[in-house]
Amino acid sequence: MLPVEGHKSLFRDESTNAIVNTDTIAYDNYMNNKITNSDKKVEMDEVKRELAELKSMLKDLASKITS
Repeated sequence: MLPVEGHKSLFRDESTNAIVNTDTIAYDNYMNNKITNSDKKVEMDEVKRELAELKSMLKDLASKITS
């Protein structure tokens, strides 16, 4: 593999011409952030569902009071 000029952790595979990143710490950090962000998205989606349910319940309650 040939080093990419100006990048310490990037190399070019001579057989496929692909750029390969050998920085395992950066990759591990990327994967940890991806997992954390995925967990946050799931939690946010659940909060949105609960909020929609509360909103619906309040509308039902308001319509019963005014009727």
